[in-house]
Amino acid sequence: MIKDPSNKSNRLKILFFPAWYPSTENPVHGIYVKEHAKAVSLFNDVIVVYNQSAINHDGDLIHFASDGMEDGIRTIRTRHKKRYPRAIRQIIDTWKLFGVMRQLVQTGWIPDIIHAHVFLSGIPAIIVGRWYQIPVIMTEHWGAFVLNTLKRINIWEARFVMNRAKIILPVSNDLKKAIKSFGIHNQFEVVPNTVKTDVCCEFPTNQNPGKYKRMLSVALFKPVKGIDYLIQALSKLKNMRQDFRLDIVGDDPKKLEYQALAKRLGLGDIIKFHGLKNKSEVVKYMYDCDFYVQAGLSETFGVTFIEAMACGKPIVATDLPALREKIDASRGVLVPPKNVDALANALDVMLDHYQDYSAKEIARYVQNNFSYETVGLKLTHLYHEMLGRSYA
Repeated sequence: MIKDPSNKSNRLKILFFPAWYPSTENPVHGIYVKEHAKAVSLFNDVIVVYNQSAINHDGDLIHFASDGMEDGIRTIRTRHKKRYPRAIRQIIDTWKLFGVMRQLVQTGWIPDIIHAHVFLSGIPAIIVGRWYQIPVIMTEHWGAFVLNTLKRINIWEARFVMNRAKIILPVSNDLKKAIKSFGIHNQFEVVPNTVKTDVCCEFPTNQNPGKYKRMLSVALFKPVKGIDYLIQALSKLKNMRQDFRLDIVGDDPKKLEYQALAKRLGLGDIIKFHGLKNKSEVVKYMYDCDFYVQAGLSETFGVTFIEAMACGKPIVATDLPALREKIDASRGVLVPPKNVDALANALDVMLDHYQDYSAKEIARYVQNNFSYETVGLKLTHLYHEMLGRSYA
């Protein structure tokens, strides 16, 4: 049974300090960190501090850009004039975090926990945490661990931060294994990303009465998302049948390249590129599709898959460890990465059988494992444990 979030005696003060967080310039950057903050705020008082570089910023060298409520969470944003070398940015970020902490302490708001997200934010968090004697915990999201693409300086930084944090919270078991392979020794606890699970509350019996069956893919158009393999698979599928359409939501400079590939393969009328959409618009696409597909080459978690399943949609995806943790035969089909033939065949089967999956059971799985309440409560228990308390 979930604790009563209105019980003030249970609520801690949690300072989120992320390396990535949504902004006006990039509304999807680190969106999963914001979702964590929303989940935690159900049971605790949360303030987010985000130090953001701004190449075109014409103000002071460093200044406090804003301090206000964003989606119900107090969010303090600072900016500095341009991108500096990594070492200089760490000094600037540490200076800014100290400045924010001084202001918070003066108003009587002293964090019980500093919760850093992505090790790139860790050095300022560790230094400030030691100064104020506040425990620092670290949630890691970055796929560079899984892809083994960290630079040498990043490896040093990750070891420095993660070996000094109170606990490391990777978002998947696969990411946990990858982090450990870099010589990081600490206490680990997997805490998944979270999604708003009541976004699609009704499941119509005839989900798509139109002429075509609809697939959906939501991703930034980066090579690791495998958009080119998906387009090639649809080209093969077109030779088998033509009763389908694919909506792709996302954006990136490579979008034009993928559009050209689709046109060259005769898929101009089958694939529609919609560009970047806000969260509510993405939910509408997920509600309207028959099933979700993505052909990624690497995932540390896979938030969009969980969002689609929250809407009761079955999945066709690549057989990656982080997805294997979530998608079984009752929720979808996994195929080998880069295997265009296997992907085309899986899509062919799903087009005829997506209605055989239980939308309510798929949505219930997400509710039980990835809802704000579930993840927020798990983090709250961990916060109390780090403080040597019990959550009562």
